[in-house]
Amino acid sequence: MSEPEWDDRGPPTEAFAEIFYVYEVRADDDRIEYYGTPLVPRQRVVEELWPAFQSAGYDLQFVRESGETVLVAEPSDSESSGVPWTNVALFLATAVSTLLVGAAWYRIDLTSDPLAVLRAWPFAAAVLGVFGVHEMGHYVMSRYHGVRASLPYFIPVPTLFGTMGAVIKMKGRMPDRKALFDIGVAGPLAGLVATVVVTVVGLQLDPVTTVEPAARGGESVVLRLNHPPLLDAIAALTGHAGRSSFHPVVVGGWLGMFITFLNMIPVGQLDGGHVSRAMFGEYQETLAAAVPGALIALGGYLHFFDGVSLNSVGIWFLWGAIALFMTLVGAVRPIDDSPLDRKRFALGVVTFVLAGLCFTPVPIEMIG
Repeated sequence: MSEPEWDDRGPPTEAFAEIFYVYEVRADDDRIEYYGTPLVPRQRVVEELWPAFQSAGYDLQFVRESGETVLVAEPSDSESSGVPWTNVALFLATAVSTLLVGAAWYRIDLTSDPLAVLRAWPFAAAVLGVFGVHEMGHYVMSRYHGVRASLPYFIPVPTLFGTMGAVIKMKGRMPDRKALFDIGVAGPLAGLVATVVVTVVGLQLDPVTTVEPAARGGESVVLRLNHPPLLDAIAALTGHAGRSSFHPVVVGGWLGMFITFLNMIPVGQLDGGHVSRAMFGEYQETLAAAVPGALIALGGYLHFFDGVSLNSVGIWFLWGAIALFMTLVGAVRPIDDSPLDRKRFALGVVTFVLAGLCFTPVPIEMIG
């Protein structure tokens, strides 16, 4: 059989000789496909060839196409140029939804003056800022480690806060545990910095009457946001301990804390899953397996033994199901699975402790 031609943009097939036998090479624009037979276990193929492709500026993936084994190489920096219109449109839509929800927190009547919604801009800025800084932490660290990532996609939903948050999309493989850790931990830490700033600023503003209890879902039901330890600590340090009402900007800080805790749940591809996988390696699977049951048990205990309404604790049953799904999907496996250094491990412990300070057993309580 004749030697296959190889594309001079990627490593020569001769470099694969003892790892992956190549019998055909196809090139489609910047994408190079190597068809062949692995000569070592699949995971070792990618581990062994990754450095050569990475130094050539390519991400490498192992796929199956029509029964054939294919190594697919794509440029690491192949991001579309120009204005990211989808990101911009979603951001603007989320800005509108947070303004509309913010008007409710401010008790603004829009029936006579729709433009009065603009008075809710501090609430919208707080919520968008917390989520935006969180996701940009992931984005910046992804670019630092050469992992392709999109700009944040905001999710506009007319909920209690006007959004379901924001996400970034990552493509390609994770090079090592350090990159996995740095990318995973950067979002929560950056988001917490923004959260603390937003909370401190909000505490300096005059309270808005009836903001807490927060929002009425009907004539006889009130939704109350219970405070996590971190919020109480910030209030105490700034001389605002014991207050019963706050400015709506503080709600943005509360949301940042709540989202930080949820994101740091150590399962699947949540931030906590990335961080715990980098810290504990394959032992993370054992930790993740216990999480769904713990969340469901928490909801059950609060409902059956503490008498908390099912509506108030249902969130833990929901997140128990989400955690179960993410556990089954699994965490990201880096190419180089060498152990994490001690400084990063210590930072991971600190981050989980900070996330714990953002926890409250009954985050949103329905009264009435």
